[in-house]
Amino acid sequence: MKLATVFLISFLTLISCQTNSKLKLPALIGDNMLLQQKTTAKIWGKANPGQKISVSASWKSDGRAIAGKDGKWSVNLTTPEAGGPYTIAISGNDTTITVKNVLIGEVWFCSGQSNMEMPVAGWPPADTIMHSSAIIASASIPEIRLFNVQKKISGEPIDECTGSWEVSSPASVQQFSATAYFFGEKLYNELHVPIGLIESAWGGTPSESWTSSESLEKAGEFTSIIKAIKESAPLQADYQLWLNTHKQAEIKPAGNDQWKDLSFNDENVPSSEFNDKEWPVMVLPAKFETVIGEFDGAVWFRKLVEIPQNMTGKELVLSLGPIDDMDRTYFNGKLIGSTEISGLWQVERNYEIPASLIKTGANTISVRVLDTRGGGGIFGTPAKMKLSLKTNAKIFVPLRGDWKYQPVAELKGGKFYLYDISKNEFQTKKRPLNIGPGTPSVLFNGMVSPVLPYQIKGAIWYQGEANVGRAAQYAKIFPAMIQNWREAWGIKDFPFYFVQIAPYLYAGVDSTESAYLREAQESTLKLAKTGMAVTLDIATVKNIHPPYKKEVGERLAMLALNNDYGIKAACVGPVYKSMSVSGGSVTLQFDNVGDGLIAKNEKLKEFEIAGKDGHYLKANARIVNNQVLVSLPSVREPVSVRYCWRNGAEASLFNKSGLPAWQFRTK
Repeated sequence: MKLATVFLISFLTLISCQTNSKLKLPALIGDNMLLQQKTTAKIWGKANPGQKISVSASWKSDGRAIAGKDGKWSVNLTTPEAGGPYTIAISGNDTTITVKNVLIGEVWFCSGQSNMEMPVAGWPPADTIMHSSAIIASASIPEIRLFNVQKKISGEPIDECTGSWEVSSPASVQQFSATAYFFGEKLYNELHVPIGLIESAWGGTPSESWTSSESLEKAGEFTSIIKAIKESAPLQADYQLWLNTHKQAEIKPAGNDQWKDLSFNDENVPSSEFNDKEWPVMVLPAKFETVIGEFDGAVWFRKLVEIPQNMTGKELVLSLGPIDDMDRTYFNGKLIGSTEISGLWQVERNYEIPASLIKTGANTISVRVLDTRGGGGIFGTPAKMKLSLKTNAKIFVPLRGDWKYQPVAELKGGKFYLYDISKNEFQTKKRPLNIGPGTPSVLFNGMVSPVLPYQIKGAIWYQGEANVGRAAQYAKIFPAMIQNWREAWGIKDFPFYFVQIAPYLYAGVDSTESAYLREAQESTLKLAKTGMAVTLDIATVKNIHPPYKKEVGERLAMLALNNDYGIKAACVGPVYKSMSVSGGSVTLQFDNVGDGLIAKNEKLKEFEIAGKDGHYLKANARIVNNQVLVSLPSVREPVSVRYCWRNGAEASLFNKSGLPAWQFRTK
C-alpha cells in the first residue's frame, strides 16, 4: 500500500511538472503597451520547452507557437490601423495572461546621452526644462504611452530589459525624457493617433557604446577593446559573485535626499590619524576613470597640505572646482561642506573653513566623491584647486597634483557593494575588464538588444557631446550605428532623426572641436531616411544641458511629420549651397531659403573669411537678395568662408520660418 501511494505521488508530481507552462512575458509586453499600427507585431516570451502557446488579440488576430528547447516562443500578430483600447490573451496549458489597455498607433525608439535622458522635471537646480511645471500639470494624455528602459550594461547581447509601459500623466512624465515627450506630444497633436515612446538613454555615453561589437569591428574601430571584453567575459560572473559576498547598501527612493548622508563603513577615513600609507596616488584634477577604468560608486581622496604662517589661524576657503557628481568634504576630520543632490556636477565647490580648524604645519583634506553614472571625479582646471584666505584670495596654496585615493563602494545594479578599506580590496582583487556605460558595445547589448523584437516606426537620437574631439572617428561609427540598428531590427531604412549638438564651451574653452563633430553628424545625412534637427539657436553655451527641449522635440517631430506622415511644413533651415568670389567679396547661396533670409537682431555674426594662407578672421556679412555677402578689407583675395565654426558660436542667420542656418565651411 505504501509503495502504491509513493508511486501515485511521484506520478502526479511528474504530470504536474509536465503541465506547468511557466509562462512569462518580457517587460515590453504588458498592460498599457502600444503597438505599431498596420504591421506585423511580435508577441514573445518564455515557457517550459515544448509548451503550446496561443495568442489572441481582441482586434481579431491570433497565432500559435511552441516553446523551443531554450523556452523561447514568439507569435506574429497583424495590427489594425490606430485605435483601441484592446486586450491580448496569451495562454499556456495552465495559465492565461491578459494584457490590458493596449493601443495601436505609432511607436518611436528614443535614445542617446544626457540631453535625451534629461527628464521633463529636469535636474534642478542647474539643469532645468523651460516651463516644466506647467507641462507636467497638463500631461494627462491617455493616448501617449511611455516605456523607460532601465540602465543596463552587458558584455554580450541580452534579451530582457527592465521597465513598464505607463500612461502619460503628470506623475509618469516627470522622469521621462523631455525631448522624447515633446516629440511624441507634437506627433499626437498633429496625427491624432496614439503615440508610443520607448526611452533608452544614458548620460555621458559615446556613440560606440550603442553600437554592436560586430559593427565596430567591421568599421575597424575599438577592435582591441572588443577583443578584451570577449576574453574577460568568463571573469565577469566570478567578480559579481565576489561582490555579492560584501555588505550591500540599497539606494534610497528617488528624491533630493536620495544620496545624502550615505555610510560605507568609512566614517574614520576623514580623520587626520587615518593611515592611508598603502593608498595609490592620482594626479588631480582628473576624471578617475582615466586611472581606474569604468567605475560608478564612492572614491575617497586625501591630501596633506602645509599651511604657511601667514594663513595660520585665519578663515580659509577650500576650492576644488566642479565635482562629478557629489561630494562630502572634510578638513582635519571635520565636515566643512557637502553637495549631495543630483545635477550639480558642473557646480564649483567652495567651502569655508573656520580658523579654529587650521593647524600649524600639516593639515588633512579628505573628499569623498560619489559618482552615479558616466565620468566621475574632481575634474576642473588646475587653477581652480586651491586653499585661500577668505579675506584675500590672492594668498593661497595650490592643491593640484598628487592625492591619495581609494574606492570604497561600487555602485552596480542599484546597489552599493562596500569594500574592506583596510585590505585595499579594490587594488588587490583580480578584476575583469571593468566595463561601464562608456565601453564600446555594452549599451547596444544591454539597452538596444532587448528591444529589437519590438516593432517600431523609427528612432530619434540626441548624442554626440561625449565624442567631441574625435570627429573623424564619429563620422565612421555614427552611420555604422544607424545601419547596425536597422539591420538588427530587420526594418530596412527605418526613419532615423537626430539632434546636432548645441553650442557649448567644452572645458570652458572656445575652440573649434565641437564644430568638427557637428560636421561629422551632418555627413551622416548621406544615409537614406535620416534627418537632422539643428540647435545653434537654442543653447546655453555654459551649460551642456540646454533647457529648450520642447523646441528640440518639436523640430524632430517636424522632420517625421514632413517625411513620414505627409504633413508638409518647413523643417530645415538654410543650408549652404555654393559660393562665388568677386573682387574682395564672397557671395554665398543657400538651399531652404523659403520666404527669405533674415538676420537675428538685424545683424549677422559668426562669419569668418580666409585668404590663401587659410587663416580665418571675423568678417562683415549682410543679406542681399536672399544671399549673404561676406568681406573683410584686410582679406583682398578671399578663398573660403565659414560660419558658426567654434564651440560657443550661436546662430544669427535664419529663414523666415524661424529655423537657423546650418554651420558650414566652404570647400
